[in-house]
Amino acid sequence: MATSRTRSWLARRSALRAALDCLPQGIVLLDRDGRYVHWNPRYAEIYKGSADLFAVGRRLEDTLRAGVARGHYPEAIGREGEWLAGRMAAIRNPAGQTEQQLADGRWILIDERQTRDGGYVGIRVDITERKKRETSFRILFDDNPVPMVVLKSETDAVLAANRMAIDVFGDPAGHLIGVSLADLSADDADTELIAPDGAVVEHRFRDRAGTVLEMQVYARPHVFEGEDAILVALFDVTERNRAKAEAAYLAHHDPLTGLANRAYLHLRLRERLGRDQCEPTAVLLVDLDHFKAVNDTLGHHAGDHLLQEVARRLVSALGPGDFAARLGGDEFVIVTRFDHLRALRATIDALLDRLHEPLFLDGSDVCPQASVGIAIGPADGAEPDLLLRNADLALYRAKAEGRGTYRFFEAEMDDTLRRRRALELELRAALETGDLTVHYQPLVDLASGTVTSLEALVRWHHPERGAIPPSDFIPLAEETNLIGRVGEHVLRQACRDAVAWPGHIRVAVNLSPLQFRSGTLFATVDRILAETGLHPARLELEITEALLLERTEQVLSTLHALRALGVRIAMDDFGTGYSSLSYLRSFPFDKIKIDQSFIRDLALDKEAVAIVRAIIHLGSSLGMKVTAEGIEDPSAAAILSESGCHEGQGYHFSRPRPQSDVLGLLAADGAARAIRAPLGA
Repeated sequence: MATSRTRSWLARRSALRAALDCLPQGIVLLDRDGRYVHWNPRYAEIYKGSADLFAVGRRLEDTLRAGVARGHYPEAIGREGEWLAGRMAAIRNPAGQTEQQLADGRWILIDERQTRDGGYVGIRVDITERKKRETSFRILFDDNPVPMVVLKSETDAVLAANRMAIDVFGDPAGHLIGVSLADLSADDADTELIAPDGAVVEHRFRDRAGTVLEMQVYARPHVFEGEDAILVALFDVTERNRAKAEAAYLAHHDPLTGLANRAYLHLRLRERLGRDQCEPTAVLLVDLDHFKAVNDTLGHHAGDHLLQEVARRLVSALGPGDFAARLGGDEFVIVTRFDHLRALRATIDALLDRLHEPLFLDGSDVCPQASVGIAIGPADGAEPDLLLRNADLALYRAKAEGRGTYRFFEAEMDDTLRRRRALELELRAALETGDLTVHYQPLVDLASGTVTSLEALVRWHHPERGAIPPSDFIPLAEETNLIGRVGEHVLRQACRDAVAWPGHIRVAVNLSPLQFRSGTLFATVDRILAETGLHPARLELEITEALLLERTEQVLSTLHALRALGVRIAMDDFGTGYSSLSYLRSFPFDKIKIDQSFIRDLALDKEAVAIVRAIIHLGSSLGMKVTAEGIEDPSAAAILSESGCHEGQGYHFSRPRPQSDVLGLLAADGAARAIRAPLGA
């Protein structure tokens, strides 16, 4: 009979076996001779192909040999003896954990241990699903276009690197395993490369060629081959950051010159005014004079080069803390501090001297000229917009007083601007209400004394201010782009009135150079002639030398098109420009009008007589009619007639008259005698 001790031992062994049978891992127990002592159901399930070979007391070696014969161990084929010897050696001297793939494709983790009495405990875990996940991970990892590495948690050494990471960071042999992530960094050694909270961080790294790359670091915990690790993805954002930086730069800088743009100027000026309320800040508004002539004669490419050179000269004149900006077109701004006005004036003088230095531009010598308007903050304004507005008023005064100089803002300039704006509004209203009328001054054939044509002259009778001189509102119309509407109004009214005149009488209408820039002048003239029914040969358009100074293809092509339509073209104010003679070769004018400055004192100035006779001879030899403007006395008319001048115009013959007077003048018998009546008749 079994003793109580024996029964107790049997009970414990039975409980142990019951416990082993409940474990999810496969368990096998061998004695010191390698014979089966126990195996649980999970172990039999894992080795289901060989489970019928298990038997208590049977040697494992015999079971393995039978399994090899059945083909359960593909790795043993052709090397059965060697394989068996190796397996048994592992049983006698367990090496810990290994992985094995079974014949049916499943993977198991083998954990082998030796017992205290020399026996053997083997644990088997099915890791097939884990291996599938690892295989999927490796596929995604290795072929990912983003550089990825797996780091050892404790040391940040690289355990694995995908192909892209090796291409970017590996040494010439492609090695990267074991390298620390910090070794790849281009930032300071103390920089934390992986955020402890898993946040995305951005760092600079050096690639295998030494190029610095800006990269976002994404790091997440990861189990790699059963070991805790960190999976890191490195996204190259170098180009994105460069594009963002470029966009930010362009948002604040002028792309042509590199200077601050209008938005950035406002930002920096606001900061300056807010920070330095007690220290005067000067805003210098710089505008190039006659810049359009450079664009039109040398081309926009040369104009761009000039703007860039001006920007360089402005920057070279900046002092510490100063900055420059380009508002657009040919307008620049300098913001500068100063201690006293004498020093500021010296700075501006030096700046203008620097800007006015000649330069060789695209094969031509160019002498830039600039005008400057100055406003001083906070005295002239504590806000950027107000300072710039007041500097613009000062610039307007500098241009009006001769250009190439500078003016400081004065309070009365603001009053002038208000009056100017009020006049602009009233001019717009006059175009709508019909307060702009057209008067006509006759042009007389000096040989016969008869009227040949009449010049249309716009007049503005303000209901409250009375007569406003054209010298006041025509420049305003040109500055505010109203000249097109004014010019079209005068042209339409003149053509409409001329239809009622005798058929041999022409009407002359002045054109502003700005009317040519719209590109619609020819269409406007053609349309008005069609609307009014006036024959094109009865219309004479007068242009000034200022228009030909631009010498654009558009101007010349428009003039030729108008002449081809049948309209006559006259050059007004001839002799006042230094290039008047050369312009006679650029276009076949029908008429030249000698400027009144040569006629006013003709009877007392022999030199003026010589010049006038030379112009008359020149015009006649070129087949052009010559008209003298500003004839106010009979002696001048006589000299001109004797010199061969074709036509005369001036107060000696008649003041400008309204349409109602013109009709009576032209209809009366003896029109020539009526015109020679005393001045003011």
